[in-house]
Amino acid sequence: MAAANYGVDLRTLDELSARDLYDLMRMRVDVFVVEQNCPYPELDGKDIDALHLRLLEGAELLGAARILKPYESQDPSKIGRVVVSPAHRGKRLGDALMREAITACEQLYPANPIVLSAQAHLRRFYESFGFVGTSQEYLEDGIPHIDMIRQPASQPA
Repeated sequence: MAAANYGVDLRTLDELSARDLYDLMRMRVDVFVVEQNCPYPELDGKDIDALHLRLLEGAELLGAARILKPYESQDPSKIGRVVVSPAHRGKRLGDALMREAITACEQLYPANPIVLSAQAHLRRFYESFGFVGTSQEYLEDGIPHIDMIRQPASQPA
């Protein structure tokens, strides 16, 4: 499957069907908790107010990301929980997922920067989308991370 053969879906938690929510949570737990051997509270309370971006092929979930809206008008939006199904890796879906998530943030919150907490080994991946590091490496749930920011496209350089 080429990376362009997917549908994009952006919904609030309440707009997801029970099955869609189950598939999303199962993928996140399978990857972040089981595969990465990282026991942590995946259900952190933030999904309730988040937007859930999903890449789909028919009804099959290929990948997902979570977008948190800015708390205050000048605050950044946040992209997190970026995940690609293990069955669909190697198809550049991570690139597609980030492009779609950035586009959604820019359309919804055009004047706000976008932040994320990146696993440190993915720093170059996120830099390729215009993110720059804003912190030293730190451990989050036993995995090295770095905070990153992408300035709004409308802001002069």
